[in-house]
Amino acid sequence: MDRSDRAEELFRQGYNCGQAVFAAFSDIAGVTAEEAAKIASPFGAGFGKMREVCGAVSGMTLLAGYLQGYSDPADHEGKKELYALIQNMCREFEEAEGSLICRDLLGLNKGEDIAEPAVRTEEYYQNRPCVGACRKAAEIAEKYLLK
Repeated sequence: MDRSDRAEELFRQGYNCGQAVFAAFSDIAGVTAEEAAKIASPFGAGFGKMREVCGAVSGMTLLAGYLQGYSDPADHEGKKELYALIQNMCREFEEAEGSLICRDLLGLNKGEDIAEPAVRTEEYYQNRPCVGACRKAAEIAEKYLLK
């Protein structure tokens, strides 16, 4: 099973988009799937269902930071390289999916649909771009981070 298949499987099991992408690489990150899910849990539905940056994008960039991030605030070159990496990954996601913003991907207005998490049904999976976004984010992460 490749990483995009794993991200889809996790999303279909009920994990949010950020969790699905990050946890699809938990073995590479050196954490358990449960730890990855906990770390990425706030990023679902565009940051706690605020419909901001797509959770799949957040999971992808969280993984990039975890694997290739810098820890020294004086590491100018490391920061420059990481930001370029993130920009390239996000550009590719946006070109493929149309936006980096959850509400744009879902066709929602700001502030719309911020109550309870949606009930996951087969219709939910068929009518939303989230499965494809998880797959694409995992595919991009694999391309850029697992060379």
